[in-house]
Amino acid sequence: MAERLTDNIGNCSCGSKSCSSNKHEHNHDHDHNGHGHNHEHNHEKFTKRDVIEFLIALGFFVLGLVLNVRTPIKIGLYVVAYVIVGREIIISAIKGLFTGRLLDENFLMTIASLAAFFIGEYPEATAVMLFYRVGELFEGLAVNRSKNSIEELLNIKPEVANVKVGDTFKTVEPEKVKIDDVLMVKAGEKIPLDGIVIEGTSTVDTSVITGESLPREVEEGTEVYSGAINISGVILVKVTKEFSESTVAKILKLVKEANEQKADTEKFITKFARYYTPIVVGIAVLLALIPPLLFGEELGSWIYRAAIFLVVSCPCALVISIPLGYFGGIGGASSHGILVKGGNYLEELRNIRSVVLDKTGTLTRGVFKVTEVINDNKLANKERVIEVAAHVEHFSNHPIAVSIINEYGKEVDENRVKNITEIAGKGVKAVFDGKVVVAGNKKLMLQENIPITIEDKSVGTKVYVAMDNKFIGIIVIADELKKDTISAIRKLKEYGVKDIVMLTGDHEEVAKDIADKVGITRYYSDLLPDDKVNKLEEIMDGVDNKDTVVFVGDGINDAPVLARADVGIAMGGVGSDAAIEAADVVLMSDELSSIPMAMKVSRNTNKIVWQNIIFSLGIKIIIMILATLNLASMWMAIFADVGVAVIAILNSIRALRIK
Repeated sequence: MAERLTDNIGNCSCGSKSCSSNKHEHNHDHDHNGHGHNHEHNHEKFTKRDVIEFLIALGFFVLGLVLNVRTPIKIGLYVVAYVIVGREIIISAIKGLFTGRLLDENFLMTIASLAAFFIGEYPEATAVMLFYRVGELFEGLAVNRSKNSIEELLNIKPEVANVKVGDTFKTVEPEKVKIDDVLMVKAGEKIPLDGIVIEGTSTVDTSVITGESLPREVEEGTEVYSGAINISGVILVKVTKEFSESTVAKILKLVKEANEQKADTEKFITKFARYYTPIVVGIAVLLALIPPLLFGEELGSWIYRAAIFLVVSCPCALVISIPLGYFGGIGGASSHGILVKGGNYLEELRNIRSVVLDKTGTLTRGVFKVTEVINDNKLANKERVIEVAAHVEHFSNHPIAVSIINEYGKEVDENRVKNITEIAGKGVKAVFDGKVVVAGNKKLMLQENIPITIEDKSVGTKVYVAMDNKFIGIIVIADELKKDTISAIRKLKEYGVKDIVMLTGDHEEVAKDIADKVGITRYYSDLLPDDKVNKLEEIMDGVDNKDTVVFVGDGINDAPVLARADVGIAMGGVGSDAAIEAADVVLMSDELSSIPMAMKVSRNTNKIVWQNIIFSLGIKIIIMILATLNLASMWMAIFADVGVAVIAILNSIRALRIK
């Protein structure tokens, strides 16, 4: 039962695929050493013919149980049922003898059932095959349920795009749309590619992209992402990225590749199964032969006990349910807008010891905003200071200028401004309403011999404004905190994160101000990209090997640090392509509060995986001991194999459902 997840989940058969434990290394080599648990046939989806054959076999089996006929007829009914339901398994077992897969589950079930026939336990021999087939059916249903949940999650790729051609719109595939093409997106349609709304207003459902439940209002100038659903009005979108670089394409790629990275627990079980199965088979052989040969015990009794060993020994419950558990965990995280690139990263998130954070775009929005206006009441009020600065800065695209204009919030009358002069690295000088205005930094004020008459201890970027050589005010501009930053830091501490550190290239006073606001006690400022890597390595050297150090960032300059951390987490919405590529986890919502959620998913998944390990091995060991003492039946062995596997698989599916 173990190979169905090889293609669907990534790597989960015993030795069929391996994945390097080194970060970002992917190994797709197949193992042909004979330790794989693979079928030649595929029961991922049972056909109508399979169901009919199973029912016919079940009918012959029941007739053999209930009819009061001669023994040869009963045996004949059992044999017919056995051949109908088990012929593919027997054929696969025979093929395994010639392909090196001697100890796979087909071989184990075939030998165990034939041994039962040999000692006259005909009903139990047939039941081994019948219930093994039932287990495969339930396994297929469970695997498909998990697979379908992921496919539904990933069913966000738009099928068509309505591209404007002249005065009409032409329907084409999203892959054929080019940058700067204009798309029409009607209500109820998915946005085909990333772009900017150039006409219309609407409400957009971004839950499949960001995990955010509330719809977003969009209007002219709003950036929209591919895969989001337009709920209400018609909008025109100017494409900014080709489909291959769009948000939806990246999400599809990330999740499809996620399972190429195996978790440590998963790799351990894969190695464990390679040795576990042949050891148990060896014990079964010794169990069948030594007591009769050395002590004169009854051969049939010990062959029966050995047959139970063979049925119990199949490690399907482990090699299927554990990868399925991590697959479910990755799917559960994705439903909250958290894209985890592999089971190994999901596993590491449960033991986060230190979280190292970039500032701009991570703790803050990365958008400048006027936070304070300090004015000289004798010369101008706050509104006048903003009005003057907004007019002279109107022709600049600098983020500081844009923030001042946005704060002004009114139409700028360009006719009131003349003789604009940009002063590199200092500011701007112009004539506004017939008066000479200077707006810029302190150096510009010194250059113009304008004394600064207002004391200010505010933190942020400051624009000093003077009119006719008289200082009228200061505009303080700072990066806004994200709305969930403070609560996310608090939640991380509640989740047991001991050390939260901020690394930033910004100045000391800005770094201290942000750290104080959000509750971070340790921070480093004025850092270059290589300085960030050095600081991160210092932090990593100070923790135990079992503890995880996470770095969270969004910019191109964060890519080296993201790659160096135990787990790199990138902001998916505002993050650069380089940061997203280097990261191991991507937060599509751009919210730090997604990190505690990722930790919750990781811990829940890990709990489910270990429940399966303890339950599966525990039941098997108990049945093996009872079989040795002649206290177990073949029916108990069937439960220890098929029943335990089904229970473990169904338990793994719970990882998909994280509230």
